[in-house]
Amino acid sequence: MTKEKAQARREHLARMRADQQRKERRTAFLMWGAGGLVIVLLVGLVAFYMVNERATTSLDSVTSAKYVGSQHTQTKVTYKESPPLGGEHNPAWQNCGIYDQPINNENAVHSIEHGAVWITYRPDLPKAELDTLKELASKDYMLLSPYPELSSKVVASSWNKQLKLDSAEDPRLPKFITKYKNNPDTPELGASCSGGVGTTTAEAPIPATAPSTDPSQSAPATDAPATDAPVPSPTPTS
Repeated sequence: MTKEKAQARREHLARMRADQQRKERRTAFLMWGAGGLVIVLLVGLVAFYMVNERATTSLDSVTSAKYVGSQHTQTKVTYKESPPLGGEHNPAWQNCGIYDQPINNENAVHSIEHGAVWITYRPDLPKAELDTLKELASKDYMLLSPYPELSSKVVASSWNKQLKLDSAEDPRLPKFITKYKNNPDTPELGASCSGGVGTTTAEAPIPATAPSTDPSQSAPATDAPATDAPVPSPTPTS
């Protein structure tokens, strides 16, 4: 009888150990499974972030052209792009700065030939977005002006490069400025972005035909050193 009790006790202990081992294996499986799921989720989140980051900051949508520099004309130019990102331009460059009225394409193109980035925007752009653009354009070699009938809300242009945006808050805009302002492909890299003209289109429109060659008339600003005469400049706005 004692042997039977001992055997029964051994069998009971064996069952308890087996149950305990099954519980431990099940717990370990659940822990490893949960850990694996967390790792999979983390990998998925990182991949999603990287893809989303690339989609929102990639400059793949920048359009390019192949205009050569130093092509001057005194008359109004019909540009292929609107706003233009290169081509013939006026001998006078536009003083870099912030303008509240449209400026002449021909003067602005000369500025981007010097390395400037020209940001244009629809005149009805909300004030908050305009304030963002003004902050970006407060740096050197930057032009900012409204542009009627613009195809996008905001367009950033440098020589032979252009990016169209639906918002001034788009993270690609500062990235474009960093990459293409004074970039090595600028035809006249390092040339001045001041000492040119600071007038708007309404104040000094570019003529459709060549101006008079009467030597008694004053010559416009060119790439030659500026004269000592004061030159009107844009009035920064807050």
